[in-house]
Amino acid sequence: MMPKRRSKVKIAVIAVLLIAIAAFVINLVQDFRQTEKAPEVKVELPASIEPNPYFEDLLTLYENDIRDLQAKTRTPGYAIVVVHDTTVIYQKGFGLRQVDRQDSVDIHTVFRLASVSKCFAPILTGLLVEDGILSWDDPVVKYVPDFKLSSEEHTQALTIRHVLSHTTGLPYHTYTNMVEEGKDLKTMLGMLKDVKLIGKPGEVYSYQNVAYSLIAEVIQAATGKSYEQLMQERIFNPLGMKDASMTYDGILTNLNVARPHLLWRKGWRVTSINDTYYNVAPAGGINASISDMAQILKVLLGSKTDFIRTSTLEEIYKPAVKAKSKNRNFRKWISRSDSHYALGWRVLNFKTDTLLYHGGYVNGYRSELAINRRDKIGICVLSNGPGNLVDNSVPYFFKLYFNERDSIVWWERKERQNTAQP
Repeated sequence: MMPKRRSKVKIAVIAVLLIAIAAFVINLVQDFRQTEKAPEVKVELPASIEPNPYFEDLLTLYENDIRDLQAKTRTPGYAIVVVHDTTVIYQKGFGLRQVDRQDSVDIHTVFRLASVSKCFAPILTGLLVEDGILSWDDPVVKYVPDFKLSSEEHTQALTIRHVLSHTTGLPYHTYTNMVEEGKDLKTMLGMLKDVKLIGKPGEVYSYQNVAYSLIAEVIQAATGKSYEQLMQERIFNPLGMKDASMTYDGILTNLNVARPHLLWRKGWRVTSINDTYYNVAPAGGINASISDMAQILKVLLGSKTDFIRTSTLEEIYKPAVKAKSKNRNFRKWISRSDSHYALGWRVLNFKTDTLLYHGGYVNGYRSELAINRRDKIGICVLSNGPGNLVDNSVPYFFKLYFNERDSIVWWERKERQNTAQP
């Protein structure tokens, strides 16, 4: 009988040890998840300067009003980042990744950028220009000799600058219907020779997705690497854009993704993520989180001269052609004098300010990006539900900012003077 009792004691001891180990592992996993979870709000300012109370009041008012708008529109989820010079002063996720689940949007939740992807193409191109690999006014046929437009003269005249400024001479949205049908890029580019042109290259603004993505073929021919590979190597990795990707598989395999939604009569309904526009990656194929967008905003504001030269940004932002803005909400609060398109950016000239802006929509996702270079202030808003919230988010932010700018600037000057005194 003694051996049996000892066996039972051993079994009991082993069981207790296993339970203790399991509890330890569970606690370890929970601690790991808590440390991995990004904070909802991130407000940073240089250590030498106290938080600007006028900026804090502005951001509090902005958040409260946006929350009210979310309640009215029942927008599923969205994320916002505001960058001032080199500093992320506001960063937060709101709402849900999917309406029928309690999975909150955080700063690492991934959205599709849609046409905001176009803002990245001139940055990558500009880095290659700095390397001496490309030039803004290089003819496209120098790198893609088989490319043709309906006119041989216009084919030879077409440059990289024309591609990135939507001044190819092609009709508005040429073959965008084929993009949505899933045609591959090379096939669509090969068909452009059959399209009647509406003007000479550089002469007429006409928004494109297929022709804009010609930059991918130019870059691959010039470097021997795909557009997607170079975007990862030259932009995503160096800037620490850890959530960003450029493929359909990239968004499907990410566990922290905002699912797209469409508004129906009975409310928001989740829809599937589709593969449209990944076939025109420069025009609409980037996936990213609001944390990623904080990093690119620092570059766009000119705060990372070790990454890209100021002269390169000047070339990108230089107006190339007159182009009417699509965002009607800007006209509600300030009188716009004129607007242009630069290289991958809309240039909105107001009476006293200039905003660089781009918006995007695809597959139930909406994105808005805008910067004021003079004041080095920029904002990005990403959402998984299109509608009034995102449409108004950027114009409303700048309305508040312009109203409070004098106070914000006065306080910052005062603080700098105080910190400079011995």
